[in-house]
Amino acid sequence: MHSKKYKNISSKLDKEKVYDLDTALDLITSNSAAKFDETIELHLVLGIDPDKTEQQVRDSLVLPNGGIQKKKVAAFVKPEDEKKAKKAGADIVGGKELIKDIKKNKKTDFDIAIAHPEMMQELSKIARILGPKRLMPSPKNGTITENIEQTIKELKSGKIFFRNDSGGNVHFVIGKTSWKKDKIKENFNAVIDKVKKIRPSKVKRKNLFKKVCITSTMGPSIKVKVLFDAS
Repeated sequence: MHSKKYKNISSKLDKEKVYDLDTALDLITSNSAAKFDETIELHLVLGIDPDKTEQQVRDSLVLPNGGIQKKKVAAFVKPEDEKKAKKAGADIVGGKELIKDIKKNKKTDFDIAIAHPEMMQELSKIARILGPKRLMPSPKNGTITENIEQTIKELKSGKIFFRNDSGGNVHFVIGKTSWKKDKIKENFNAVIDKVKKIRPSKVKRKNLFKKVCITSTMGPSIKVKVLFDAS
């Protein structure tokens, strides 16, 4: 069951219509009925076969206007890099002792982990703890790196990781209803451009986006037009 406010907003929309981005954002922000600053989400339904490895969509990007959810970053580094990692903004910094502590207590009080390549052998000791929580550093998303400082700064400034789910959908948080529209649009376009760039070769351009929708925390979903360049 939806609230009266939700139904009131929904009644103003044409559910069959695909809106241009500016109009969709105007509808969301002008009709926000919540008493808090709602989050704006972007949901992509992709024309991929999620069961085929070569059609998986998985990558990362730094949103131009930052992320909404602040990530708690753990950095597994060599002793000589600990001060640099802390200065760069890592919330938890350590090496062998930190790994021993996690192995003993099985506590992972962080959202994402990065590691220097030389720490991976030690990290393998807690792979069974980190793996199921998707916290194990990986070269695929750039969380195994020698450039510890830059990686931490990117993560703290809004770098996000994404991957399609079992239904071929990808979900993003791109802003707040209180933000200026241009900032939300920049984040939206950064996501769309990134997904276009990593389009699986087996998926035709015209079939990449089956549906693109934006919504606010308490509002209905609105379909949005996405176009490819003529080239």
